[in-house]
Amino acid sequence: MIKTVIIEDEKPASRKLERMLSEFPEIELVGKIESVEEGVKWFSENEHPQLIFSDIVLGDGLSFDIFEKVQTKGFIIYTTAFDQYTLKAFKLNSIDYLLKPILDEDLAAAIEKFKSFIPSDSSVNSQEIKQLIKKDKSTLSRILVKIGYNLKIIQTQEVSCFFSENKIVYLQTQERNYPSDFTLDELEDVLDQKKFFRVNRQFIINSDYIKNIHTSPNYKVELEFQPQEEITVSRDRVKDFKDWLVS
Repeated sequence: MIKTVIIEDEKPASRKLERMLSEFPEIELVGKIESVEEGVKWFSENEHPQLIFSDIVLGDGLSFDIFEKVQTKGFIIYTTAFDQYTLKAFKLNSIDYLLKPILDEDLAAAIEKFKSFIPSDSSVNSQEIKQLIKKDKSTLSRILVKIGYNLKIIQTQEVSCFFSENKIVYLQTQERNYPSDFTLDELEDVLDQKKFFRVNRQFIINSDYIKNIHTSPNYKVELEFQPQEEITVSRDRVKDFKDWLVS
């Protein structure tokens, strides 16, 4: 059995996740935590579970505060409606990051991902967890963007490029450009490096949307739904770019 804890301060969300997890016979729920204070106390006094489902924004702080005070020996799957915490989540034993509302298929994929790290009847220490995660670093698969007072989930596979303009980073889809809360440096670290490449200071491009590549005098790339006619690959990135194209 996979001993599991839920950290969630909203009771309806906690009950819903508990119901979803009850569909997995290998999951054994051993605790439910509603606050940072309660979490620090629980993890200080109890055997650590193998798997933790944790919301980020709690009534008395962020769940990160729990794991900065008590070093966890379990893997964490973060569940939240706020994508601005993604990068920090990836650095704290996180193997996945599920945006609310959580979909059944995403939950199932996250649990399978956990199983790929370690058999359900085994345990590892905190240092071994970090090494396992490092070998298979999580990548950002969805981004939450704001459209007026509404929120929209964008799959990163639908993004042709990310680009910086007037100190704002936009992501471009077939529909339109959307502003994001990330910097290009942050995105470069969490996007799937097999799909995305930082061609210069202003652009990260998706290989799936490359329409043409011109090799002289410098490499220049044309994308579908591009924000401008051509995107120039920085001279110092040309070799890495060519290697990336065939990797």
